[in-house]
Amino acid sequence: MKQDVTIYDIAKELNISPATVSRALKGHPAISAKTKKKIQEVAKARGYRTNNFASNLRTQKTNTIGVIIHELNSHFTTSVLAGIEEVTTAAGYDIIIGHSSEAYKKEVSNAHNFFHKRVDGLIASLAYDTKDISHFEPFIRKNIPVVFFDRVENSAVGTKVVIDNFKAGYDATTHLIKQGCKRIMHVTASQQRNVYADRFKGYKQALIANKIPYNPKLLVINDLSEKAAIDTARHIMHMKPLPDAVFITNDFCAAICMKTLMEQGIKVPEDIAFVGFNNDVISTIVEPKLTTVNYPGEKMGEIAARNLIEQLTSRTESLTDTIIITSELIIRESSLKKKDAE
Repeated sequence: MKQDVTIYDIAKELNISPATVSRALKGHPAISAKTKKKIQEVAKARGYRTNNFASNLRTQKTNTIGVIIHELNSHFTTSVLAGIEEVTTAAGYDIIIGHSSEAYKKEVSNAHNFFHKRVDGLIASLAYDTKDISHFEPFIRKNIPVVFFDRVENSAVGTKVVIDNFKAGYDATTHLIKQGCKRIMHVTASQQRNVYADRFKGYKQALIANKIPYNPKLLVINDLSEKAAIDTARHIMHMKPLPDAVFITNDFCAAICMKTLMEQGIKVPEDIAFVGFNNDVISTIVEPKLTTVNYPGEKMGEIAARNLIEQLTSRTESLTDTIIITSELIIRESSLKKKDAE
């Protein structure tokens, strides 16, 4: 196996000191531009690689940030990652992404892996079935800052970046009520997670505020997958009476459910109005276009990363506070039963 080229090899070839080579490769102002250029040319030709590992041992920093996400195949997640990457790159940090695939065990494995890789900080969104968050405690004990986003546990130590999910659920349901809907189905996911529990609470409170009795038969909890969307549509077709509106807390699931019902002759929004959640690209592609809640993923990623960088820079302990980002209901054709109402 061929050995890596070292600064001593470059120094020997150029008949200069290793210290001069080291300073030149780091851009030290004491080294002339001519000498820097000569050293860089030889380093490139010889395939020299900077030994970040040795440097990290000296500085006790890896300049890496771990990011644990619960899914990869969503516009929201890619938007969050774009926001995180923009901020961390500008601050001189690399990111390592761990994907839990909505599984607690994989999330625990990701957290342990990042801890042993000595990441400087951690940004995380919890999986569907995460109950115990003790796998984040080693970071807290070592004063490694942790920032949670979107899917959070309110009791956890660390900053949390979320939207007001209760208000989003309340506003979406109120909009449907204003359209004359009274039998509003709510399709959501695990109530263990704050995002779905709070949206359900908002939905329920909007019904109460408008004197519409809550009907548990109109609540469907599933994994919001394509199969779940089709199964929900089939379930709706067998309901008597049909719901006059469906509020689904995921745009992809809403779009598939809506399309499946339309293929069976259901008219949207005339028979059943639809509201989704996230403002994914699919919400503008389906016909009719889907009313949804705008979820500012890139902004969420930027805020989470900026908060983490501030903690790393100031070396403060992890803060236990919550940052709430504004979201908004985007009204489109899928929910407008009263065309001139909004």
